[in-house]
Amino acid sequence: MAEKRPLVFNVQKFSVHDGPGIRTTIFFKGCPLACPWCHNPESQRFEVERMERSDGGQDEVGTYYSVAELVRQAVQDQIFYERSGGGVTLSGGEVLAQPMGYIAELVRALAEKGISVGIDTSGAVPFTAFEPVLPYTDFFLYDMKLFDAERHRQYMGQGNRQILENMKRLSDAGAGLYLRLIMVDGVNTDGDRDIRPFQDWLQAQQIRVERIHLLPYHELGRHKYEALHRTFQPFHAPSGQALEAIRQSFAVLGYDTVIGG
Repeated sequence: MAEKRPLVFNVQKFSVHDGPGIRTTIFFKGCPLACPWCHNPESQRFEVERMERSDGGQDEVGTYYSVAELVRQAVQDQIFYERSGGGVTLSGGEVLAQPMGYIAELVRALAEKGISVGIDTSGAVPFTAFEPVLPYTDFFLYDMKLFDAERHRQYMGQGNRQILENMKRLSDAGAGLYLRLIMVDGVNTDGDRDIRPFQDWLQAQQIRVERIHLLPYHELGRHKYEALHRTFQPFHAPSGQALEAIRQSFAVLGYDTVIGG
């Protein structure tokens, strides 16, 4: 029986924010989390949706590709990957909540072409989803929302125990980990409540991190909520001064930490 295909909602070429170098980022549709500040709301549901255009028409969001079709698109820009140290990043939604036979085949096929592969993940999946892609994945962009379990449940709809356990297991397995912390003012930026407990946990668990990216909240996805006829819930980015203080608090502990990226 053929492996079920996941939905793809975008294949973005010449991406420079999803890992090193010039990359092609493939966005898969569907995510187990419900982050209220998600800037790609069209990525959340595991189904084809329609988005209203400014001219009143509608676009269908979600397309089925074969593995061969995605590899073919990726290979077109292989010369740019090689010159820039780039490759392909699989993003979402949540890549590892998709049919894993398909994802594993795609990652393996890209690696066999000599293309570097990165996976952007929330970690909110069983570790068995990581296992078939680990040998072929050069790095994971690991999106950490909130360290406190109850507040994580409040905002994301589920706790974070699995997310933290997977981070630990990936670190122990020697995976390349780039932590991406979406910084939302008043939600996850308080030093005593949010930042220091997470830092203490990282050190106690000896989590090996290549780099930490502090990504300030933005409202670039507002129009997408309107196009999907969903309610947009506004949040706020922390000040530049607050972000820099958080960056320094990680840096003094020895973590390579940057704002943005």
